[in-house]
Amino acid sequence: MSTINPATLSSINGGGVQLQQSQSEELRNSFMTLLITQLQNQDPLKPMENAEMTSQIAQINTVSGIEQLNSTLESITSQMNANQALQASGLIGQGVMVPGRQIMLEQDGEGQPYSTPFGIELAQPAANVQATILGQGGQVIRRYDLGSVEEGVQSFQWDGKNDQGDVVASNRYTVQLEATDAEGEVIESTALNYAIVNSVTPNDGNGGVRLDLGAIYGQISLNDVKQIL
Repeated sequence: MSTINPATLSSINGGGVQLQQSQSEELRNSFMTLLITQLQNQDPLKPMENAEMTSQIAQINTVSGIEQLNSTLESITSQMNANQALQASGLIGQGVMVPGRQIMLEQDGEGQPYSTPFGIELAQPAANVQATILGQGGQVIRRYDLGSVEEGVQSFQWDGKNDQGDVVASNRYTVQLEATDAEGEVIESTALNYAIVNSVTPNDGNGGVRLDLGAIYGQISLNDVKQIL
């Protein structure tokens, strides 16, 4: 007695193959045709067992079930991405801490310096973190200790002064951070800088949401935001 080729079923059910609706309908029709042909031409003395027929019908339904499952997952993913984009839109106009080393220094109407925050992300506590502020030419403007810092994300503010205590000119500066443990050994850390979210791109081609941080900082993934200020 002939049966539906297991290799055909395996190629359909395995390997994460995704079928278009028309292809799936054709396969189901082919299965039904094969099954009916088997029933019509089977040996009357050796009819197909109920369990065998049930197994083949279940395999046919598996193809339909996989298609419906794929469709459901696509729908859920689409809804999650739309919801994530909606939530991210609430960040427009807000400040965020993201990986980077830039500091913008300005002076207010009274000549008082104001710098954008900078931060650090640590996987473990640091006995001390040293901050070095560099000018655009790489010259050291200020070097000072931030003291002990807890693990996680922490933010700081530079007072806009150099090592001599003088206020430096409004400009863009760079911060270098070095975290050390109690023995003075350097530990892994990530420097963070401040930026304002200008707009949100719902989909970056990989199903993710991206934030537009302007000409200086460009676009980043929503997942790269470490802190909202």
